[in-house]
Amino acid sequence: MKTQILDTTLRDGSYAIDFQFTAQDTAVIAKELELAGVDIIEVGHGVGLGASEKGFGKAFETDRDYLAAAGKVLTRAKYGMFCIPGIAELEDIDMAADMGAQFIRIGTNANDISSSEAFIARAKKHGLFVSANFMKSYVLEAEDFAEKAKQTQEYGSDVLCVVDSSGGMLSSELKSYFEAVQSICDIPLGFHGHNNLGLAVAHSVQAVEMGAAIVDTSLQGMGRSAGNAATELVVAALDRMGIETGVDMLRVMDVGEKYVKPLIRGNGLSSLDMVTGFAQFHSSYMSTIRKYASKYNIDPRILIIELCKVDKVDAPEDLVESIASGISEKTTPPLTSRFDFTAYHGNEQS
Repeated sequence: MKTQILDTTLRDGSYAIDFQFTAQDTAVIAKELELAGVDIIEVGHGVGLGASEKGFGKAFETDRDYLAAAGKVLTRAKYGMFCIPGIAELEDIDMAADMGAQFIRIGTNANDISSSEAFIARAKKHGLFVSANFMKSYVLEAEDFAEKAKQTQEYGSDVLCVVDSSGGMLSSELKSYFEAVQSICDIPLGFHGHNNLGLAVAHSVQAVEMGAAIVDTSLQGMGRSAGNAATELVVAALDRMGIETGVDMLRVMDVGEKYVKPLIRGNGLSSLDMVTGFAQFHSSYMSTIRKYASKYNIDPRILIIELCKVDKVDAPEDLVESIASGISEKTTPPLTSRFDFTAYHGNEQS
């Protein structure tokens, strides 16, 4: 049994450094990952194609430059990019194909995937491998999720990625999504886990046990919010289980320590990250939480929890303010009244 590792250090990992990977960084790390045996390497702006131009944080390089950097050095591993319809345009798919990308991952919120259909069709026209990434998978019940899976398979997706965007999914929930999809269609499944509750590696291994064709990882767990499942740990765990990945465990550890560990900025566990996972809150809306927690002098963790009782998909400002004003009448400011929001971007997506 072989599971493919998709390393997303050079895409999701870029959140941790404000999207400032250079073309040289991309070429060096991508080549080292390939030499370590990684099959699939995702590059580019953390939010995906077109994000720099649409105001989601300016990456150091253009999409074209990131793809060119990977294409110049990779001879075996596949490389490609992430794409959110509405941020990306159909022409961005054309450009990626022209630059030699072999796959596109199309991200939509799990409860609204209709915008992906045209992007999938355009990617398939170019012969690209297409992953449908259902962001915030947890907003749907398993049976509804499975119906969406069937729909994306009909659109032409080659694989469906279950995405734990907030890092708060439980083992039983992950199991229910896999089983529900497998009961009604045969689209291969993948998994992308964030680590807000410290479960990303365990869930990645569980996904493989349930038949996942692809699991997403990043070197040193580098990524948005609390980060992703660490490539090194997932490979080591799967090796112990006798599951073949084709990745050299020690070599990929060396790559992480040499090139990525020096970039990691971390000081222990963040209670905001933990509550983000607990409440299943997407950190893209942290700037809105910061705004109204400050305005009403309330604990942002309580605001996140109360918001997610109402809406786990979006954080409309009027709703957040309404909830915040209600909290302020009931609570005193938190003992730790100041939180460091500098690691959060108001434009985070996947």
